[in-house]
Amino acid sequence: MWNPVTSARTVWRLTRAVKDPEKLQDVLGLASALAPPMAMRRLVERLMHHATAAQAFIERPRVGLLHLPTLRALPPHTLGHAFADHLEKNHLDPHALPYLEAHTDEEYVRAHLLESHDVWHVLTGFPTDVPGELGIQAFSLAQVGSPFALGVLAGGLTNTLLYAFSQREARMRAIVRGWLLGQRAQLLFGAPWRQMWEAPLAEVRGHYGLDLPAVEAVLDDFMRPTTAAWNPGGASAPQSC
Repeated sequence: MWNPVTSARTVWRLTRAVKDPEKLQDVLGLASALAPPMAMRRLVERLMHHATAAQAFIERPRVGLLHLPTLRALPPHTLGHAFADHLEKNHLDPHALPYLEAHTDEEYVRAHLLESHDVWHVLTGFPTDVPGELGIQAFSLAQVGSPFALGVLAGGLTNTLLYAFSQREARMRAIVRGWLLGQRAQLLFGAPWRQMWEAPLAEVRGHYGLDLPAVEAVLDDFMRPTTAAWNPGGASAPQSC
């Protein structure tokens, strides 16, 4: 049933998020609008076709409480140590994010993706600036087909057009990079991160097929300008716009 107050609040949050995509609470507040129940049900049905995701819906692994000193004490180059570095470098308090209950499959998808967000930053190497966040959403879209991710990308591109056109190349490169990484990698959804903190970061990346140098090479090759000799006696010279 349509609720005018809820609709007005959604429009307000959407407007604020488009104007300033770094307002995390506004972006998170759009989750129910960008990924309504029917869309979440279809997402669960798609994920159920993957054996690892289907098992995750049974076991429902959660990150749980994070004790940063313990993670910081892990050997360098482990996932847990890198995760602690990421949180401290970006002044992120893991306890500041809302804890989502997960009584249904749809609720588990929301909770797990929220908890995995910064782990994905570490694994993919994306920073937490706007291009990096757009890259993570492209990665999420490629990995799980998240309607929320697509909505954030649409808002990010609208922000680029209206307020940050000079950043178009950096943002588009991040989006393409995230999409390629997500398409090439194994499914990360449902990963038991708590069991992997002590594993070497490179080993975790290798396990999931996250080959960052290979994707960077593809991007560099794709974005390298091509030059073709102009034959005055042949085809016409290219015309400027």
